[in-house]
Amino acid sequence: MPDYTNYTKQEMQAFAIAKNIQANQIVIVGTGLPLIGASLAKRIICPSCHPIVESGLMDCDPVEVPRSVGDNRFMAHCAVQWPNVRFIGFEANEWLHGEDRLIAFIGGAQIDPFGNVNSTCIGDYHHPKTRFTGSGGANGIATYCNTVIMMQHQKRRFIDKIDYVTSCGWMDGPGGRERAGLPGNRGPQMVVTDLGIMKFDEDTKRMYLAYYYPFSTPEMVQENTGFEIDVSRAQLMEGPDPETIRVIREEIDPGQAFIKVPKEK
Repeated sequence: MPDYTNYTKQEMQAFAIAKNIQANQIVIVGTGLPLIGASLAKRIICPSCHPIVESGLMDCDPVEVPRSVGDNRFMAHCAVQWPNVRFIGFEANEWLHGEDRLIAFIGGAQIDPFGNVNSTCIGDYHHPKTRFTGSGGANGIATYCNTVIMMQHQKRRFIDKIDYVTSCGWMDGPGGRERAGLPGNRGPQMVVTDLGIMKFDEDTKRMYLAYYYPFSTPEMVQENTGFEIDVSRAQLMEGPDPETIRVIREEIDPGQAFIKVPKEK
């Protein structure tokens, strides 16, 4: 019999994603852990959510996790197949009409205390040490949508000043988005890592530790963060039950495309 009691850090991360998706939310996802988390929410935690992808596919419910946003497994079980330009207009219209239904997942190589994300380059823009793929749709998403940021928790990623702002967070703090000409009623809501969940203070807009996992501690989070982070409000988040892990391994990602299952001894 498979053992579903021992979960991996990635499975905990996917579970944390699913637990933070709310009823009737429209959830913008890409591939990888956000998609697994959204699929888990759709199946057993929050069935009324509506995953969508930037290729224009709306209200997706794939049988198993697709490999890309254009994968036929997305197309086979979705409500609408729009062209990409309609998706971009949709997220802007949600903001223009004052709707608050959208939540979007983005990632990157670096993040600062105010949730600004770099997925463009490390080092000088014109002479970088490393060049990444860039924004894709993340800049537009971060402009018009509330976001959840996915990161691996390392000091080299969580730094006081990032090398390039690809996707806007709360900029330099309160009022920063408005000064930059961005919607002030949108912005990063949390950062989900392999060590915990960070949220942003309502007054200062600075990141703080909200939840740590059964295998992590507030001290571990601070040790792996390249700036001072408030851990005084941190609470323990319980891990997933065996049935949740079974669904991830046997139904959502049976081919282990994004989450590798440890071999049983």
